[in-house]
Amino acid sequence: PLGEPQWKVPVEIVLGELPEGFFCPALALALVSEKELLGWRPGGLRLRRRKRGWRPLRFEDLKPGDYVVHKDHGIGLYKGLVRLEIGGVPGEFLLVEYAKGDKLYLPVDRLSEIHRYIGPDEKAPKLDRLGGKAFLQRKERVKKAVQEIAQELVALYAARKVARGHAFAPPGLLYQEFEAAFPFQETPDQEAAIQEVLADMQSPRPMDRLLAGDVGYGKTEVALRATMLAVCDGKQVAVLVPTTVLAEQHYRTFTERLGPFGVKVGILSRLRPPAEQKETLKKLASGEIQVVIGTHRLLSTDVRFKDLGLVIIDEEHRFGVKQKERLKELKKTVDVLALSATPIPRTLQMSLLGVRDLSVIETPPSGRLPVKTVLAKMEAEIVKEAIRRELARGGQVFLVYPRVRGLSALARWVKRLVPEARVEMAHGQMPARQLEEVMARFVRREIDVLVCTTIIESGLDIPSANTIIICRADRFGLSEIYQLRGRVGRGRVQAYAYLLVPSLSGLTEEARKRLKALMQFTELGSGFRLALSDLKIRGAGNLLGVSQSGHIAAVGYDLFLEILEKAVREMKGEPIDERPEPEVQLRLPAYFPESYVPDVEQRLHLYRELSLVRDEGELKEFKTALEDRFGEPPPEGRNLLFLTELKLLLRELQILKLEARGQELIFHLGRPSQDYTSGIRKLAQEYKMVRLTQGDRLRVRVQGDLLEEALKVARILLGRKEK
Repeated sequence: PLGEPQWKVPVEIVLGELPEGFFCPALALALVSEKELLGWRPGGLRLRRRKRGWRPLRFEDLKPGDYVVHKDHGIGLYKGLVRLEIGGVPGEFLLVEYAKGDKLYLPVDRLSEIHRYIGPDEKAPKLDRLGGKAFLQRKERVKKAVQEIAQELVALYAARKVARGHAFAPPGLLYQEFEAAFPFQETPDQEAAIQEVLADMQSPRPMDRLLAGDVGYGKTEVALRATMLAVCDGKQVAVLVPTTVLAEQHYRTFTERLGPFGVKVGILSRLRPPAEQKETLKKLASGEIQVVIGTHRLLSTDVRFKDLGLVIIDEEHRFGVKQKERLKELKKTVDVLALSATPIPRTLQMSLLGVRDLSVIETPPSGRLPVKTVLAKMEAEIVKEAIRRELARGGQVFLVYPRVRGLSALARWVKRLVPEARVEMAHGQMPARQLEEVMARFVRREIDVLVCTTIIESGLDIPSANTIIICRADRFGLSEIYQLRGRVGRGRVQAYAYLLVPSLSGLTEEARKRLKALMQFTELGSGFRLALSDLKIRGAGNLLGVSQSGHIAAVGYDLFLEILEKAVREMKGEPIDERPEPEVQLRLPAYFPESYVPDVEQRLHLYRELSLVRDEGELKEFKTALEDRFGEPPPEGRNLLFLTELKLLLRELQILKLEARGQELIFHLGRPSQDYTSGIRKLAQEYKMVRLTQGDRLRVRVQGDLLEEALKVARILLGRKEK
């Protein structure tokens, strides 16, 4: 009816969410949004989760001058990537310097043999002698010491395996209605975490899962789904949080989401009057309250449940020793889901070692922006400008100070600085009612600037607050600042965090490292890398109560954990891959030239990724990603990829070493020669010169390209068809 339009415009496609529809008369177009049509987002749509492995971050970006640990040679100093020609063959090597100026040139295809050194403190470790026995002796001592904690770990693991708990029924109609009422699209990671938690709950073995995800990544929704499944099966749920303010917020969130489905939610905290607490306890015991939110008050002896089935713990590391002991008792009989935004290293590593199950939410919600972080000197002009800028766009401001003493003076100073702002104060020593009232007014946007202590640190969700000013940032711990920074940027507007210090030049070495780490990890999803940095600064602490800092210092944190993981696997009776890493000497240039990948850090990262490839499927993925980013690799790059493929085959064959003399390939066999009889017979049909010599050496004379022929020989030995 409108005919062909007389004008042409470029078309742009934008992915996003449309809260409400519109009518465009010029195009005779009426658009109705999903929410207007249905009232809620249908729960049937599910994003497919991208299949991927998750590796712990064990090899951060190395810089010349960093300490590294070689599995056989010990602690040395990384000096950078260097180009060398050996026998006329160019290559790229990692240069590591040892005691007395000894140098190790490590080929880039053997980067799996090296770790970055992370010690229990900031002391510089002593360099080892290249070729000396001291490091191997230290490594043996660590192996023996690790047996003790491995036994304790396995005892915990075994007890959990044999324990029998409640197997929850699969999700029913009420659960599906609850799921459909979630107003957002789940991220792929969030969807996977929900499925993992529900699968755990439907198993008769008590769940003990850690859900780790960055601040504001939707861990609460996963907890809500678990809660709904438990309630639908007639069980009660206890949600344990570290602070009263967070308890109040969770109470609001859980009531809003669960209330419409007839679920009764209660709260136990010191902000509630004694009479109300008494009533809540009575209803818990009778089963009238199905879900209770509370602080460590929930672990008191007077708290009785009619039928407790699930305990959710937010920021478990914030609880004391007594509370943790009580939680240990609970874990034997009920399902436990722990939530953490910055996993403390022990929790993280226990998870990675298989003693606890781990779910990770790494994907940020759509539309989230990283918080812009500014490190500056504490000056009136900076504070005034930051507050006024936020107020001008209709937002609110947190101003955090490390101590209660001096807080009221700071609040008065801010009032004088920005007279038009409504300024109030909040801290943990205030009367409970007064604190609750202040926080409620801030949530209702009746306060512009909240001058407070770290009481706001955990879990508060106020989307209109998008500027945080942290005074004396040098006095806060790394994970503390990280949590505080997570209080802003929860919506879709750009958020700012100002880290203010008295003097940029007068910072202590430790404070400088903390703040430097925080400035580095501004991107979304950096909680894990931050946990490792926090570990490096604060020390590894105790693993299961056994002080191991001396042993960690001896071999470095990564190698210590590798030894521990192996000991745990042995005691659990799990198979351990003892196949040796083959050494290949074919005198071929195998590296990524600077002309192909110009950035040295990027090359190092690629070499490391390639050295961690463990099967042909992973290698294929690596090749695809490499070509997608950098194009077709040059001959040296192709050689490196073929060399990696060859090493995978040799590892499977348990070949210790492959070398070439002229056109003869010499395989140093790692098993008795009779194990290779069938493959050798097939080789004899393909090649004229095949012989076994003393010392289990298999010699094959070839005609063509050495690398291609080596791949062909390895495939024949394995009984595989040639590609």
